Amino acid sequence: MTPAIIVISGAGQPTAARAAAALGGELITCGPEGADAGPTLARLFAEGRPIIGVCAAGILVRLLAPALADKRDEPPVLAVSLDGASVVPLLGGHHGANALARQLAAALDGHAAITTASETQFARALDEPPHGWVLANPEAARPAMMALLKGAAIALDGDAPWLAEAGYPLAADGAVPIIVSDRAAAPSSALLYHPKTLVAGVGCERGADAAEVIALVEASLAEAGLARQSLAALASVDIKGDEPALLAAASHFGVPLRLFSAAELAEERARLKHPSEYVERTIGTPAVAEAAALKAGPLAAGKRKSPRATCAIGRAAKPLAVEQFGRAPGRLHLVGIGPGDAPTRTGAVIAALRASSDWVGYGLYLDLVSDLRTSQIEHRFDLGDEEPRVRHALELAAEGREVALVCSGDAQIYAMAALACELLDADGPRALSDAARRVNLEVHPGVSAFQAASAAAGALIGHDFCCISLSDLLTPREDILKRLEGAAKADFVTAFYNPRSRRRIDLLDAARDLFTAHRPPTTPVIIASSLGRPAQQVRVIQLSDFDPAEVDMLTIVLIGASTSRVFAGPNGPRAYTPRGYEKKASALATEPAA
Repeated sequence: MTPAIIVISGAGQPTAARAAAALGGELITCGPEGADAGPTLARLFAEGRPIIGVCAAGILVRLLAPALADKRDEPPVLAVSLDGASVVPLLGGHHGANALARQLAAALDGHAAITTASETQFARALDEPPHGWVLANPEAARPAMMALLKGAAIALDGDAPWLAEAGYPLAADGAVPIIVSDRAAAPSSALLYHPKTLVAGVGCERGADAAEVIALVEASLAEAGLARQSLAALASVDIKGDEPALLAAASHFGVPLRLFSAAELAEERARLKHPSEYVERTIGTPAVAEAAALKAGPLAAGKRKSPRATCAIGRAAKPLAVEQFGRAPGRLHLVGIGPGDAPTRTGAVIAALRASSDWVGYGLYLDLVSDLRTSQIEHRFDLGDEEPRVRHALELAAEGREVALVCSGDAQIYAMAALACELLDADGPRALSDAARRVNLEVHPGVSAFQAASAAAGALIGHDFCCISLSDLLTPREDILKRLEGAAKADFVTAFYNPRSRRRIDLLDAARDLFTAHRPPTTPVIIASSLGRPAQQVRVIQLSDFDPAEVDMLTIVLIGASTSRVFAGPNGPRAYTPRGYEKKASALATEPAA
């Protein structure tokens, strides 16, 4: 997870900025004297985010005290002095805090004050193995660590070079037994580490059920006596990169799905035990599951079949460097960032932006989320380059990258989500490359301008509503006028997107005239400009006072229904559209008693 760098005092800003740059972290500035630090820290702690507070250790201790419970579940928490000279891991020492403290101290040219008993003598605790290793029985780590601190040595069965590198004594007659194996084992007093050396090669028919694939992989592991914890990845042919069953299976096992081209899999032809002429004719390689498994190393479990899937297990000589094994499936996140201010972003959008390696978008939209940027590569496009922007995002994702296409408001509402779907569905001259057509598309809704405008002025969209774009660049003018007339006659609350430009100035006038013919002159109109930005302005006026000349392209206009009302709120007029609860309440009040 992305570390959160918390700064309370202005004096700590330079050190916090250096820490954020060194760790790829998110810099979060709390209010004066930490007024809002408590809720922020509690939320981050509950999310399991590593927390680095550039402040006194006592401040973090007091603010986090209510959230402390089981130390096995706590994320790393570090305190850093304002000058960066001291880095103190407070919580989660064996969950990465000590390693993070050493990394940060080196970057800040400071000192990591490690106080954990095991790590003052050894470079790494037994219950914090390096990436690629899983401790199967963490409850056995404490007694083993106590024996080692008293002078005992390790009797190692297997290969784990990191133990000697961390300074642990090894001896054939050692009193602390440690076993390293990718095989499932019965519980024992020996510490058991499973190296991430296994790859499940999987092939399946298009549309196969995820439960079938999951059961097949589990059966393959169990039949061969292999430990599920040693599974490093699922692997398949690249044309299966968008197969829901494979993606669901990878998620189920908590491992990535890695892909190879048919030509790459065909390189394993000489080592295959079960080549298939049909598979080779169909996709260009004599095997999928077996060949993908062999990419890791010799087979630990041979090919196994279910009605619509196949699986084989390969074994690497050492924990697999997954990032260098095949490539990831392409994934494109369509994110709607809302009006632009941080509080209105959804959690799903924030997570997608953080997870992505590349951000694609109109320059202004990328600027609006710059506070979340760590190491992401930006791909900036001009406002009118919608199709080149979406194509670029899809082709980037086709390379195996995780890409975020950034849209304002909601990505589905007059934005890029529909265009992305259109291109994925396109044939002929507009068709994408085969790899781009297999990109996994995820749409993350955001707060749209009509929602933000209505909320800022009350609840005008409390009953039936519609949205109409007045831009005639892509929609014929006659169609826009037809929709305006329909909305006016149907008595919908109506939001006007793209209401006016320097070239197009009369469609909003036409809209006003149509709605004036079907609405009382007192109908509320919301005029909202620069929503979510420092220059935000929101006004509520009557339809009879509405002058379209006051509107520009940074403005959205909402006209109420004939039933919409206005009342005087403490901060100005509030507009809303009742749904009919008054009638319901009256009906209930007049019902005879049973």
